[in-house]
Amino acid sequence: MGRWEPNARERLAKAALDLYSERGYEQTTVAEIAGRAGLTERTYFRHYADKREVLFGGSDVLRELFVTAVAETPGSAAPIDAVAAGLETVAAEFVDREHSRKRQSVIAANAELQERELIKLASLSAALAEALRGRGIGEPAASLTAEAGIAVFKIGFERWIVAAEERTLAELMRESLVELRTAVTAGGQVGETAVM
Repeated sequence: MGRWEPNARERLAKAALDLYSERGYEQTTVAEIAGRAGLTERTYFRHYADKREVLFGGSDVLRELFVTAVAETPGSAAPIDAVAAGLETVAAEFVDREHSRKRQSVIAANAELQERELIKLASLSAALAEALRGRGIGEPAASLTAEAGIAVFKIGFERWIVAAEERTLAELMRESLVELRTAVTAGGQVGETAVM
């Protein structure tokens, strides 16, 4: 019977991120990650399917938080306001800016990881659209609102991890949402271009 190791999942995630930052994603092996964490490869594979997934281990939790917040918003709320409530809930989970910077740097340096990040965002958008449909929002409004929410999340996050940035992720997402609302309601006056 194997020995129980406290915080194995977190230790593996930290070891992986440190090694990916130091040596590069491609040059790092699962054995090295497990060794850095003081664990075995077998333990690694109990927690993560491959060396890529260690960077995306929180995706399910993020999706659940977002979807639950959208679903629990009062029924009278506009779809974008329900998504805004989800953004607030998710933003509260992002407290370690340095970790997020480091993770994003590793992802930006590898095409395979960039692809996995896009898949994560697409999955999150699909889950949000489903939550909005569950609130009685029809198509294409549900999908459009979900995609807009993910764009606000993505832009807010990219701004948050900039080295000189001091505002919280929630503040930056609120600001991005205001910018989106302004762009949509401005009637095309700012930077207007002909469509079709």
